[in-house]
Order: sequence, then structure tokens, then C-alpha cells
Amino acid sequence: MAEDFERRRILVVDDEERMVRFIRLNLEHDGFQVTEAFNGKQALERIRDTTPDLVLLDVMMPDVDGFEVLKMIREINNVPVIMLTAKGEEDDRVRGLELGADDYITKPFSPREMVSRVKAVLRRTEGVSGGMHGLMEIDERLKIDFDRREIWLEGKLVKLRPTEYRLLYHLVQNAGWVVSHDQLLSKVWGYEYRDEPHYVRLYINYLRQKLENDPSTPKYILTERGVGYRFIDFRRDKE
Repeated sequence: MAEDFERRRILVVDDEERMVRFIRLNLEHDGFQVTEAFNGKQALERIRDTTPDLVLLDVMMPDVDGFEVLKMIREINNVPVIMLTAKGEEDDRVRGLELGADDYITKPFSPREMVSRVKAVLRRTEGVSGGMHGLMEIDERLKIDFDRREIWLEGKLVKLRPTEYRLLYHLVQNAGWVVSHDQLLSKVWGYEYRDEPHYVRLYINYLRQKLENDPSTPKYILTERGVGYRFIDFRRDKE
């Protein structure tokens, strides 16, 4: 059964009109609604005015580059962002992820690759549902309610980005069990990301920084070296 993306709004941010037109035509062909911005200021205005479901953001723009625009976006919104970059360098990719991007695509790219990445990010940011209900008390510090998409730490609401939330969901869903790097990549990012292990390490670190009392000696998200990660078996610990 084909996926329905007709109501998904994509904001394309790039200073090259030909590139914007190329992206628009291919996304609209797959049923997406597309809005355009040609600089950082316009991008922020479009996000406020149109509330897009995903942003495609070019790195190399005049005046303010895509990394700075991403910082500004993250100050006001958790919308999923895919960076478009002409550079395939690891440092650029990791920098974008560290600033809060959900993915990156290296130019030149095919329409098929672009649409596939957009759909994969939308699936993982929208697809958490079912399985665990009600407020779960992990311990006296941490409480999670996946129905309400709320994480409470020491009585305060913790703000997670969509990918962080989805990663936490799959770890907690398998509490007490080791989840391999490949399983996490497939479930959280999609099968096409099986060769991108740095995603898992980076986002595990993000979660630890937000949830652990001491991220260097984690209590909730444990590393099983060479295999994957395990969330503490909080249900068994209470028996």
C-alpha cells in the first residue's frame, strides 16, 4: 500500500532558484506540498507562517550559512531538518547533526534519493505509536509517558528532538534487552541507513546528556561494547 504524503508540507531553503525548482518539482510529483525560502530570514518567517512538517536546508548560502540558520531554527522549533551540502566531508555531516539536523544529503543527488530520505525522516519522526501506555516511572528521577510524548526528569519536562524521542522509545520498548547498532539504525532511521553507525553514537550521547545524572557513567542507557545499547530493566528492578 502506497504511503500518503499529500498533506505533508516541505520547506525548501536554498539561494539557487534552479535547485529550489528541481526539488519542488520532484517533491510535488510525490504528493508533497512545497514552500520556498531563499535565505535564513525567509526560512524563519516560513516556519512561523506555514508550520512545515520538514525543512530541506542548504548549507552553502550567502550572508548566513545553513549551520547558522539551523541554530536559529532550533531556538524556536523542533521541525525535522535535512541539510543539503555540496561537501561530503565527515566534519560537515557531523557538525550538522550536532547542531540538531536529522539527516543530510550530499549534492549532487538524485530525485529518488532525496524523496527517499525525506520519507524516511518523516516516517521516523511521526511513526512512534502504540506498545507502551500510561505514565511509566523508571525511578524517582525519570518518568516517561509515550502517549503524551512527555519525558519528566526530577519533576521538569525534558524537551527531546523527534529523533531523540524515537530512539528513546525503541530503547525503553526493549528495556533489559540489548538492541544492536543495526537494529537501532533500521528502526529509528530506516534500513537505508545501515551503513551510518555514527548516527547511533551521536544520538545516544544526546540522550545521555539530557537524561543521565552523570553522562560519563550512565545509569539508564548502558553500552554493551561492540554490540549495541541496553536500557535498564526498570520493571524487573521493581519486582
